[in-house]
Amino acid sequence: MLLYLQLLSLCLLPGGRGDFSPPRFNVSLEMPPYQRWEPVLRHYDATQLRRIVHQVIGSVAPKWVIPIVEQLATQLGHMLPQPYEAEIQGISKALGISLGDGLLINLVYEISGFCTSIVAQDSRGNIYHGRNLDFEFSNILRSLTVDLQFVKNGQIIYKGTTFVGFVGLWTGQSPNKFTISGNARARGEWWKIIIAALLKRNLPPSWLIRDTLVEAVDFQAALMKLANSPITANVYYILGGVKPTEGVIITRNLNGPVDIWPLMPKKGQWYRVETNYDHWKAPPSSDDRRTPANHALNATGQNDINLRALFKVLSIKPVLNDCNSITRGRRVELVRLTIYTTIMCAAQPYDYRTLVRT
Repeated sequence: MLLYLQLLSLCLLPGGRGDFSPPRFNVSLEMPPYQRWEPVLRHYDATQLRRIVHQVIGSVAPKWVIPIVEQLATQLGHMLPQPYEAEIQGISKALGISLGDGLLINLVYEISGFCTSIVAQDSRGNIYHGRNLDFEFSNILRSLTVDLQFVKNGQIIYKGTTFVGFVGLWTGQSPNKFTISGNARARGEWWKIIIAALLKRNLPPSWLIRDTLVEAVDFQAALMKLANSPITANVYYILGGVKPTEGVIITRNLNGPVDIWPLMPKKGQWYRVETNYDHWKAPPSSDDRRTPANHALNATGQNDINLRALFKVLSIKPVLNDCNSITRGRRVELVRLTIYTTIMCAAQPYDYRTLVRT
């Protein structure tokens, strides 16, 4: 009966023609980190994955970065914390790629493109959380999007949505505790920043999300960890809880919070929208997803907000980042950037749903 209800609720999501649910896999936290991803990777063709890794790295990473990261990879055990170092080692071996490429592909995804996240509270005090994740290589990454359930002793410790070969999470849920999404806040020459921060043993932002999902016992503990842990890149963390007012946007720099922006429903501020720009500044007119999202939420109203309504807000253009111009040499290509939409509610953990947008 439970499975029937889950499938029914998924069918009721108003996805567009061609949208589909990604594969869902269990990842055992009881397996050694070096072997943890093998059950997922065996569902994919290693030759194709190697080709994708090299294509993405060659398109995104500056040439001067590659030899530096290759050299850093020889010191991987001294530079990266566990379990991430061992997981990257295991994935690299399984795919037949160098450690440098394994580290590079994970760093490439740390700047996760143009994203939209929303946390909202309905009139009964329920907290809902949704996000669109956008990235340049949308056609490739749609085929690599997976929902994961991290399991220990037969229990789901946390869930997340990610790409095959990427050990971090930009979207995740700790059942009955909190939900998290991360949006890029890239500033300046981020390759130099992220490498320098790695040498200080700072965590990449998506790894901090995984750490928080494992370690934080409640919303407040998650808020403190996400706000104060040193990281390798500027980011926005969007956090939702299980109690009224437990919703916040954390604007981060490498060393701590720049701003903490909570829900204040008693003042009529029952939702928060974050794209890729500081909320106290106007977004650029060329990429204003915030204003249409605000309008759609106001039209929906606090009484009628729920996961289905939130999905509809995330599906309107340009909140659903339909296309963008990418320059490749002398060519300008249009690509659709939204890869997937996830809606979640920590108090209703079985309602975690992802649709890949096609």
